[in-house]
Amino acid sequence: MNDTNIADNAATVAEPLPGLSTAGWGAKRRDFLRMLGHGAGAAALSPLLFACGGSNSQTRAQDLRAQLVQDEAFWTEVQKLFVLNPAKTFMNIGTAGSMPKLALDVLDVESRKKAAESGSGYSNLLDLRRQVAPGFGVDAEELAFSANTSSGMCHAILGIPWQAGDVVVTTNHEHGGGDTPLNIARDRYGIEISRIAMPVGNNQTAATYQNLFDERVRTLKTQGKRVRAMMWSSPTYKTGTLLPIAELMEVVKAHQLISIVDGAHLPGMMALDYGALGMDFMSGAGHKWQCGPGSTGILIMRNRIRASNPLPLPNWYPVHTSAYTPRDRNATGAQAFDISASVTQCGSVHTPMFQSLVAACAKWDEIGRKKIETYDLALSAYLKERIVERWGIESLYSPKDDPKLVCGLTCFNPFQNKADIMVSAKSASFVTRMQAEYPQGFVIRNVGFEVIGAAAQHYGVRVSTHLWHDANDIDALVDAMWDLSRKMA
Repeated sequence: MNDTNIADNAATVAEPLPGLSTAGWGAKRRDFLRMLGHGAGAAALSPLLFACGGSNSQTRAQDLRAQLVQDEAFWTEVQKLFVLNPAKTFMNIGTAGSMPKLALDVLDVESRKKAAESGSGYSNLLDLRRQVAPGFGVDAEELAFSANTSSGMCHAILGIPWQAGDVVVTTNHEHGGGDTPLNIARDRYGIEISRIAMPVGNNQTAATYQNLFDERVRTLKTQGKRVRAMMWSSPTYKTGTLLPIAELMEVVKAHQLISIVDGAHLPGMMALDYGALGMDFMSGAGHKWQCGPGSTGILIMRNRIRASNPLPLPNWYPVHTSAYTPRDRNATGAQAFDISASVTQCGSVHTPMFQSLVAACAKWDEIGRKKIETYDLALSAYLKERIVERWGIESLYSPKDDPKLVCGLTCFNPFQNKADIMVSAKSASFVTRMQAEYPQGFVIRNVGFEVIGAAAQHYGVRVSTHLWHDANDIDALVDAMWDLSRKMA
């Protein structure tokens, strides 16, 4: 990066938050802000990692830290939006986020207004969906408000008219929010579920997953099976591997399948254009990285034939609604009706929750979704490099070197004796002691998953890095985890 590049791209430099002065910012900080606000976050990180004058983890970590520190003032202002308990360091956003003050205020004001006016909630919230949809690259009738990711996955999967013998190809690293409706469809309709064993660690690429899914579908078809759909998590909640949506959509289109994505962690972390990606269904959380209230979710439902997905729209029926208007979606394959209204409206909904979610989404749009994505990825990349410095590359369950597979989740084995990761109680103790024994009160989690060739499940330690963290938080976390790992050896 140099001053010439900064001058050439001056028009694309991200604007600071209101009230944030940029006086005294250096050239590197301005250029990093430009990168944060422009282009794909993961792609932007690649040259940052690999063109920093060296290829070893320590050099990459040093360069990432320098860039994060250069932009520290901006994110310090962002961190002031939240009311997080300063006695703890919250690094489990993958389970639950934190509502910013402005969203809390909306929830309070609108709840009191609703109470004062004895207001009802009989609405499909179209006006609110219109405000949120552009930030996700879709039209309002393609964006539904659900109760959470699991609710959205139930809507998507159980609304499809399955036939006995239909096969859904998925993975062995799925969340119960997707697995449960799949199991219901299996028991109720007689579908078959074909699970792909997931690789773990850094030795994977986007092509790895594209080939795994394509080969599985082709094998099943050769056996005479009727493959109907693919379902996968992006990212997987277990290892933080961002299964590559664009590449897997190529498999979907090649085999003319229905596509269902468990995107619990996507809203608020990754800045994706869902219209351009073209999946049929994407269910995400409103309360995790998007930092809305609990019991809110975002369900994307394809209702357009676009170049990104020219396949006919799948037949689908609402299963939990008080607003049903029969439609033959496949008569022309591209009717533009409000399919998402039936998901959003089910009796009287508590409108203040979704008004608060919209306020959080509006703040993300103001800061810049791409800017937040790249900051999250920079933090995650820095954490992964620091882990590799201490524990070695083999300790990572999350990939770090293919930018198409990275996200804000990091999962690894912190133990000096590597076999200890297969002891559930020891992994749980590590998580508990990280909060109890260190002054920063680190809140992280562990999660169990299958590892190809392993004698038992691994219970990896998972860390989430988001916009209220900085390089100092990661340094303190790594030091504490290293100290604890030696105590538990």
